[in-house]
Formats: sequence, structure tokens, C-alpha cells
Amino acid sequence: MKRLLLFLHLAVFCTQYSQGQSTGASTEKHLRNIQQLTFGGDNAEAYWSPNSKLLTFQSNYAKWGAHCDQIFAMDVKKAAGNKSYQPKSISRNQGRTTCSFFMPDGKHILFASTRAAADTCPPVPNLRRDGKYLWPIYSTYDIYVADLKGKVTKRLTNSPGYDAEAVLSPKGDKILFTSDRSGDLELWTMNLDGSGLKQITSTLGYDGGAFFSPDGSKIVFRASRPKTEAEIEEYKNYLKEGLVAPVAMEIFVCNADGSNQHQITHLGKANWAPFFHPDGKRILFSSNHKSTKGYDFQLYMINEDGSGLEQITTESIFNSFPMFSPDGKKIAFSSNRNNGGTRDTNVFVADWVD
Repeated sequence: MKRLLLFLHLAVFCTQYSQGQSTGASTEKHLRNIQQLTFGGDNAEAYWSPNSKLLTFQSNYAKWGAHCDQIFAMDVKKAAGNKSYQPKSISRNQGRTTCSFFMPDGKHILFASTRAAADTCPPVPNLRRDGKYLWPIYSTYDIYVADLKGKVTKRLTNSPGYDAEAVLSPKGDKILFTSDRSGDLELWTMNLDGSGLKQITSTLGYDGGAFFSPDGSKIVFRASRPKTEAEIEEYKNYLKEGLVAPVAMEIFVCNADGSNQHQITHLGKANWAPFFHPDGKRILFSSNHKSTKGYDFQLYMINEDGSGLEQITTESIFNSFPMFSPDGKKIAFSSNRNNGGTRDTNVFVADWVD
């Protein structure tokens, strides 16, 4: 979500509703040959390698030695349906991590970590207050690059405050990330070596979970936009505490330089985890706008002009983090489906059918 792991904060409220349903639902017409890749813990934000063979993702699965969210990499073919498969640890259980992404060479992984502050996991603040779900924005997050053996080869940010949610342009020349270095949670870009910092959004509110379009010309992201005095005060007060309330977010698009910013969804509630369809004209995202209780998140697809809203998933009460493989043939996503009634959220892949 961070593309932050919203489901981690919802799971305790969702358990009694989550069911081990079939992974081959006929109502999900765009998804074919669905395969489960993980089988325990909270697993999410799975992003493809350039050759569409590997996924890097974050997990808190204790059986893999994770004490809190950690970055792993897995071979999709080897992991499919294999409950004994052990992915490679990239972050090596040092600090808390989030939002990994493959570098253009396919041999290095970009991710955010609190490791410079401490090897241990930072304490989790109270994430439910006044009836609202909250996300932690750890000020000790910085962005790193590591090889596939987990050796850190470069630290890209080194300033006070939150730097995370980093992704790469398909052109292979820019890193896009979220930072509060200017006093608010805005989108920034930088070169692959950390130079050339540029702020590309500046409206009050949380701008994050951003991705480039397939040709690198546009950016899609989620954003909160507090408007009333009370909303603005609440947002600023939470931010001072290193928190955000992700209960009201919509999907936005802008050019890669930040120009022509415009709102795509007007659905209410939480619309997040957007990603461009390979055609560059449609956007997949997760939303609970149809939910009567707040925690039923399904995948939807919408045209960039806001028309043609279509529901993609129907199985289980949580589906999010959709990402197309670079070759456009497959989609990775996270879901509560097939978890046997537990709180587990797992990574799935499927063939995409238009």
C-alpha cells in the first residue's frame, strides 16, 4: 500500500468472514488458471522481475523466520502449489521492510527498511483509534538496493522522515516513491543512484502506492484529500504522530512530471493499490466501496476517464495489490481466498483474459 499492508490491520476483524473458497470461480472471468504461491502468514505486494519469472514480495510468515514484514523473492513456477517452497530472504530480518521492486537488471531489488535505526522491528503504535483504522508511517524508513542474496549494495535515501513505496519506471531511468521530506506525504522521483530528487505532487493529503504506466509517461496513485477544517486538522495531527487514516482514498493519475493531475474514481471509502492495465488505458485497483461493513475489498477495473467500472474478483473478502507481469500475460495479487478460515492472506497468480 505502501502500498501498506492494510489487511494486517483488518485481519482480526475479518477472520469470521474469511472462507476457504475455490480458487477457480467462474464469476472471475478475467482470471484463468489461478495458482496459489504462499500458504501462511500475511503476504502481499508481489511484484514481477523483468523476465516475468520471479516475484519479490513482503511477508511476516513466522515459519520463514520473519519477526515483522520482511522482503522475499520467489520463483513463480517453483512456488506454485508448493507448500514446502522456501523463498529467498532479501531483507534478512533486519528492521521492518516494505514495498520491494526489481531493478532493471533483474538481479537487484529495491525496498524500504528501518534497518539503519535498529536491526529489530520497530514497535507498532495503536492502529485503531476513535473507530478508525490507521497506518504507521515510520520515520526511520529509507530506501535500499540489495542483490538476490540479500546483500545491500546501495542506500538511496538518508534523510529524516518517511521514504518508502518505491517503484521503477518501465524506461529504467527513474525511481518513484513517497516521502514526507517536504512536510507532507507527497510523490517524488529520483535517478537510480538517488540523485536528481524532484517533488511531483504538492496537494495536502497522503499520496502513495504509485506506479508508472507501461510506457512510463503517466503515474497512477492513491490519495487522501482532506477538505474540511476538521479533516485537515485530523490529518495533520495523525501525521505528526507518524500515522494516516486510510479510510477515504481515491485513485488519481498525472503525467510523469506531475502535471495534469486528475481524479479517476469518485466512489467513496477506500480505493487503493492501483496498477495500469498493459494497454495503458485501464486501471486495476482495490476498493471496499460496495461494502456495508467496510472490510470487503475486491479488485475493480476502470478506464482512465473514470468510465467503465467493472468488478474483477468476487472470492473472499480481501483482494488487492494487482500487478501485471511485464509480458502482460499474467497478474499477481493477494487474497484471503482458500485460507481455511484463518487470517492468512496469500499471493496468487493467474492468466489474464481480456
